[in-house]
Amino acid sequence: MPANNPFKTALAARQAQVGLWLSMADGYLAEVAASSGFDWLLIDGEHAPNDLRSILASLQAVAPWPAHAVVRVVQGDTALIKQMLDIGARTLLVPMVDTAEQAAALVSATRYPPQGIRGVGSAVARASQWSARTDYLDIADDEVCLLVQAETVTALSNLEAICAVDGVHGVFLGPADLAASMGHRGNPGHPEVQAAIEAAMRTIIASGKAAGTLTSDTKAAQRFLDLGCTFVAVGVDVLVFAKAARQLRGQFTGNGATPTAADKPGAAY
Repeated sequence: MPANNPFKTALAARQAQVGLWLSMADGYLAEVAASSGFDWLLIDGEHAPNDLRSILASLQAVAPWPAHAVVRVVQGDTALIKQMLDIGARTLLVPMVDTAEQAAALVSATRYPPQGIRGVGSAVARASQWSARTDYLDIADDEVCLLVQAETVTALSNLEAICAVDGVHGVFLGPADLAASMGHRGNPGHPEVQAAIEAAMRTIIASGKAAGTLTSDTKAAQRFLDLGCTFVAVGVDVLVFAKAARQLRGQFTGNGATPTAADKPGAAY
């Protein structure tokens, strides 16, 4: 059986992939999102209340649908990466990668010896379909798609070196943390932050790697796609729900509702 990761293939072919962030930490809602037509869905293990079992449930819920599941781990821990790969995650997003050395260590964590240090236990793992994929150990390294997050001033200063690491397939620009690192905490839309993001995207794309980011601003998302950014998440499930719920309640303001700033038309997430 050949390596199977259509998302990785699409990124290599520079085919734009539009995604949705999953922060609800619920397999049932992950399945709802999977039915909505997005190319990829980010199961968030960093800022959402997910653990190994809830991430597994979301992977199982998304699996029958065309949408590709990307798992963001809480940190670049070798043992945690092993667990995520064993439960069937094929694409990982790792936060707070500031140097090429960190990126190279992550590559090693995703590969079996002798190319890496991933522990061998696939015989009892979902990734190999519990040994039904008899050639899993032979194709597993190629199946993995590794995305790293550059979200600090330090990371941007090392961006070319990070992009040059073999086995890193894409670099995701984290706008919120980057804004904080640049002295504009809570304001990722600041012109200096946006200029830095666009410059970084050009660097990533020029390196031959895929560039990605998250924004709930549809105009910004389209601008990034037009720049050649390949994987762009255009919303967060919990915020989509919160905004819709507030707007629905706001239609009945004469019945005790207390509108919030987020209820106003055009309010940003």
